[in-house]
Amino acid sequence: MTDEQAANERTVRLDRHLVRALAHPMRNRMLGLLRIYGPQTATTLAGRLGVNTGATSYHLRQLADAGLVLEDDSRGNARDRWWKSVHQGTAFDAAELLDQEPELTLGFLHGLGQTYAENMFAFIDSMQTLSPEWRDASMLSDYIFHLRPEELAAMVAEIVAVFEKYKTPDLTAPLPEGAEQVSVQIQAYPRETR
Repeated sequence: MTDEQAANERTVRLDRHLVRALAHPMRNRMLGLLRIYGPQTATTLAGRLGVNTGATSYHLRQLADAGLVLEDDSRGNARDRWWKSVHQGTAFDAAELLDQEPELTLGFLHGLGQTYAENMFAFIDSMQTLSPEWRDASMLSDYIFHLRPEELAAMVAEIVAVFEKYKTPDLTAPLPEGAEQVSVQIQAYPRETR
């Protein structure tokens, strides 16, 4: 199996049925936590998200029914169920999903936007306590371009190629010495010019 084939097996491609499962923002956030921190219980997830365990248990069952998470039989017991993500990443074609399930896709995309904004605000709140090296290496910025759709697509493809070069195969693996988990968010879209 090639590295590319292995990466494709670790990525789930959203279809109209899976977008239904991820249209609820809490499910998307829970799936992200399982991918980043590894197997967890409903109680652990509830603590991380500031909600009750009934809510996380319900949403874990919905994610399991969709085939996005499964019980980790190597941990816990009948009272203490552990859950893990089946995949390390999610891929989707927003235009295709909008044609098939417009309302659910908009809910999914709004949830992503909310998560991205929360990540950015958490970084801003942490800036005072970061070491100078991490503050200097970090970036909050935007750039405005005049591009045609094909130019934007080419630019995004080049950026994604750079991301792939630095991609961590297993986010739950121990951090190398001196490393931190780094989030790089990218949004590229046409702006209103009126």
